[in-house]
Amino acid sequence: MTILEEIPAAVAAVTSRIGTATVSVGRDRRGTGVVIADGQVLTNAHNLRDRTTQLTFADGRTAQAEVLGVDRDGDLAVLATDTSGAAAAEWSSEALAAGSVVFSASRGAQGLRVTFGIVSGINREFRGPRGRRIGGTLEHTAPLARGSSGGPLVDFDGRLVGINTHRLGDGFYLALPTDASLRDRVDQLAAGHSPVHRTLGVSVAPAHVSRRLRRAVGLPERDGLLVRGVEDGSPAAAAGITTGDLIVSASGATIANADDLWTVLDGLGTINSIEVGVVRGVEELTLSVSFEPSATEP
Repeated sequence: MTILEEIPAAVAAVTSRIGTATVSVGRDRRGTGVVIADGQVLTNAHNLRDRTTQLTFADGRTAQAEVLGVDRDGDLAVLATDTSGAAAAEWSSEALAAGSVVFSASRGAQGLRVTFGIVSGINREFRGPRGRRIGGTLEHTAPLARGSSGGPLVDFDGRLVGINTHRLGDGFYLALPTDASLRDRVDQLAAGHSPVHRTLGVSVAPAHVSRRLRRAVGLPERDGLLVRGVEDGSPAAAAGITTGDLIVSASGATIANADDLWTVLDGLGTINSIEVGVVRGVEELTLSVSFEPSATEP
């Protein structure tokens, strides 16, 4: 029997094993989640709108879920809810390689959808919801419809090998592999430990856009991050950073791209303030940015 002849039976087996564990997330079914333990559902952080959300199960039952823990930069969240009647997915302990057959599952308004494809690449990367780089992901070809993010990616035996997270386009998709590192992060989230990442509270344009815009208005070109917006009540707002400022340094380090800034912020440890160098027009300023505990909550 060829692999193509085995696919229909495999899809049926996968559907049987993962179907009840696959739930829709949100009243508008904006995403998908997977039951990982009694009373716990894993999904993408970008599927959340608040501290509570509605889940819909295979039997049509709806239930409110509360966030146990959320990692917004890593795009993961664990929810607490009544999972009665939904068997938890089984984790796989085997690493996948390019060419491995995988199946994606999602639950939308039309019910469960299961598709198959292959792992087309490993150790891919993309930027998460807040701009941080997420690496080590699986690239695969199992088609995903809108509302599938946060759903399970499983192997030929229906065991959980990834959490679908990002659509690349052209028929390729990315999933966070459920390796030991991710499972440890999930355990921490389930225990209520949400990672806290410092952020300035700004939206920025990359260096090449900054140079072009400065050139267009007759200002000298400089590498840096052009501030396109500042969140109300953010550390940046309190420090006096405004739209149009060009961030060129932080804590003494040159800032040429967003990753430079993330590196500085992630390396602060217990330090609660930094000096940020900005160029405002042709004037160079040094502003002190303080991080209060309330400003670093997820």
